[in-house]
Amino acid sequence: MSDNTSNAQQNQALIKKFYTAFQNLDAATMAACYHPQATFKDEAFELAGKDIGAMWSMLCAQAKEFSLEFSAIECTADSGKAHWEPKYLFSMTGNKVHNIIDAEFEFRDGLIYRHRDHFNFWRWSKQALGLPGTLLGWSGLLKSKVQATANKNLQRYISKQVSAS
Repeated sequence: MSDNTSNAQQNQALIKKFYTAFQNLDAATMAACYHPQATFKDEAFELAGKDIGAMWSMLCAQAKEFSLEFSAIECTADSGKAHWEPKYLFSMTGNKVHNIIDAEFEFRDGLIYRHRDHFNFWRWSKQALGLPGTLLGWSGLLKSKVQATANKNLQRYISKQVSAS
């Protein structure tokens, strides 16, 4: 077996491990899948390093009525992609959300180095935020507000974790 085939299989196993941990709300295992210099970006967050693990820890801690399915994992020796669909109650409104996400990955040293999640923000905001999301989910203004709130909540979560330890 060539090194490229072996690396592709290892990367595929890493992505399965990551999403299986997410199904189990195991943020520590999820964080361990990332390279120390990793970056993450989606419609709400743009993070690097330890903040990525903190985000997953916060999201797992807040998860209510959570389930996740993942599929279509494809990997090469240095990149990969997957499809995943979480269902949960959005913590700020209690609204049910079924998000549909396509992820892209780059790997380094057997870990996730870059992770980019793509989803339809308007579709998500209609579910998560109700009428405001339906009316304004297409606008950059609402997206900016969601990003600012998400990052503020993450920084508050990180501060509480630091003061608790």
